[in-house]
Amino acid sequence: MGKYDKPIGESGIEWTNRTWNPTTGCDKISAGCKFCYAEGLALRLQAMSNPRYTNGFAVTLHADKVTEPTTWRSSEWVFVNSMSDLLHKDIPDDFILDVFETMAVRAPWHRYQALTKRPERWADISAKVVDRFGAFPRNVLPGTSVENKKALARIPLLAAGGGNGACRMLSVEPLLESLCDGDVRGLAQQLTAGRVGWVITGGEAGWHARPAVADWFRELRDACALARVPFFHKQYGGVGTTKEAKRGGTMAVLDGVLHHEMPAVWAAPAPGKARDGQVSLPGA
Repeated sequence: MGKYDKPIGESGIEWTNRTWNPTTGCDKISAGCKFCYAEGLALRLQAMSNPRYTNGFAVTLHADKVTEPTTWRSSEWVFVNSMSDLLHKDIPDDFILDVFETMAVRAPWHRYQALTKRPERWADISAKVVDRFGAFPRNVLPGTSVENKKALARIPLLAAGGGNGACRMLSVEPLLESLCDGDVRGLAQQLTAGRVGWVITGGEAGWHARPAVADWFRELRDACALARVPFFHKQYGGVGTTKEAKRGGTMAVLDGVLHHEMPAVWAAPAPGKARDGQVSLPGA
């Protein structure tokens, strides 16, 4: 798309407009998890006696939330499990496939952003999705998070998931170090080899934020340009960063430019907007 044209929705996350949490809870597995916003929020909600968070940040399945996107009648960008990880080892395959049934069949007019720090499950889950639905749904963006050089090993695992038409997304947030030490071309080659179709970058925000360096983001911006991948720079991050500074403000501008590129991703027409009375399934 080459520009920021995401519809305004109820999410405070710049690159999506709805969040959907059929599961909550997770475990810390890498450096990017150190100051997990979801953990802190879950514990606050537990203290407030929110029934969804009776178990705090322990992995919890919410079967009644699986079909929630069917109630949203306009087409949305939907972040799947902002408070969890869909591919966590404690989430059964059958439950994940039920979530995919909503994305592929029950509400295919949305575009679903499915990020994980456990991309080693993508190949197996994708195969099971194809076995059940005939194809991996093109309105689902399989994704993974990369925060440092060590986490670059997740990109080939991401490439093994999805289908031929899938837009694979990379969330480089929080970015904790240079991913390529100046070798932008090599980083671009990794993106291409990993079949990455969208990159989001961001620094860590909050009172314990670890510092980020502008050159780290520039490397990713330039690698995306070489690989012809849409680039979305969320914000630099930092201690005491305000929402206004992050969301399109001074902390989001990289060398005077607001990079809010969104990928072109297929979705079925929203209810009542079907073309010629036909709604094809994603992946068909």
